[in-house]
Amino acid sequence: METFLGIIIGALVCLGIVTYFRSIKKKQLVKAQSTILLDKIKKVCKFITVEGDFAEIYHYEDVKERFLKLITSRKKALVVINAKAHVGYDLSKIELKADNDNKKIFLEHFPQPEVLSIETNLNYYDKSDGFFNKFEAADLTGLHNEAKMHIQEKIPESGLIQVAQQEALEAILLIETIVETIGWKLDYSALKIEEGNTKKLK
Repeated sequence: METFLGIIIGALVCLGIVTYFRSIKKKQLVKAQSTILLDKIKKVCKFITVEGDFAEIYHYEDVKERFLKLITSRKKALVVINAKAHVGYDLSKIELKADNDNKKIFLEHFPQPEVLSIETNLNYYDKSDGFFNKFEAADLTGLHNEAKMHIQEKIPESGLIQVAQQEALEAILLIETIVETIGWKLDYSALKIEEGNTKKLK
């Protein structure tokens, strides 16, 4: 009888030890899952929601003066800018918090939409050099940069930012899909997106 009782007690102790180590291993696995999940979301980085096409005409002119301003030399060009602007969200700027016990990811801050990239294609017309003021490689590089800045200034009035704001929920649903791939849940109930008046996403 004592031997039988000893076997039962031994079995219970072994079961208790195994259960304890399994719970520790499970907690470590859940913690590792949350770390991997947060890194995975941030690695998505840039999420383009809106694309806009621009066609602009840009007049370039540069005048140099020589000999006490008695002689001037003018170079000029008519530049047609065809550009594509991508507006969306930089997901590396989001703020996330993991609740390992309940397998939840809390989305605490979501960034405002921004210009992620501008692709420009320049065509030169009516390009003319001055006598001692000719176009060089540095001038064309400068023109390319000026063209990008010109398009950048046009974006706010184009309405692309406002359209991207309306697509914020699409970006959040992308994060939610990533979270659900390993059986976790995304909680963004407290998230607010500013669009004129602050609106709470549902």
